[in-house]
Parts: sequence; structure tokens; C-alpha cells
Amino acid sequence: MESVLWYVLTSTRGGDNRLRLLLAADEEPRNANQFAADLGLDYKTVRHHLDVLVESDILEPLTEGYGARYHPTDRARHHWKTVEKIVEESEDI
Repeated sequence: MESVLWYVLTSTRGGDNRLRLLLAADEEPRNANQFAADLGLDYKTVRHHLDVLVESDILEPLTEGYGARYHPTDRARHHWKTVEKIVEESEDI
């Protein structure tokens, strides 16, 4: 999981936005519209990054369907020290 976190949050285009989404979801579960408004991102951009984070088992929806709110998976929380290290090394967060 540590290598997945490093890759998805730093080594790919959009990693900074995915890190911002993860941190925001940890602070308070949100839906795509709320993420877009709170982070100043386009809704389609948020949807794309949420899909990547869910596929990577970093975020998961609390409920299914439209308006689903997302939060970090137990697996991501288990490796939260890696997330904190990524935040420390990130220049844009």
C-alpha cells in the first residue's frame, strides 16, 4: 500500500489534487460537489480523481449512488504515516 500511496499521490499527473482530496476527506467526508466547491476544482476533475482514489483503495464511498460522500479506507488509514510523509515532502499542499 505504501508504494501505491507514493505513486498515486506523487508520481502521477494530478497527484497534488488527489492528495488534497484525501486530506479533505479525512477532515470531513464530502461528495464530489462539496470537494469541487471547497477545493476550487472543476467537478469533472474531482470525479476523475475520486475514481482513481477509489480504484487504488485509498478512498471509499460511505454510500452508493449520486451524492455519495467519500472517506479514507481502513487500509489507507493503516498507512497514514506514509500520507503524512508525502505531505511533508509536498511543495504544493
